[in-house]
Amino acid sequence: MTKREFVRELEDQLEMPEGSLKENQALAELAGWDSLAAVLFMALADEKLGVTLSNDQIAKSKTLNELLALLDDRLTTA
Repeated sequence: MTKREFVRELEDQLEMPEGSLKENQALAELAGWDSLAAVLFMALADEKLGVTLSNDQIAKSKTLNELLALLDDRLTTA
């Protein structure tokens, strides 16, 4: 799965328009990013990539890029 496909899937799960999630923007500034979004990110990582993330890992991430870095070895850039 590509990074873009994963982000698009997350946007779909959060019922956000495509392009709503910006990789370099602070999560606190993203419209629609809340604790439910964090749980959905964790569930999507587990379901689609087989990666189990902890609450601490999510809490330490300040941007979408930092979250995606937790999955970096499972996502492709193409």
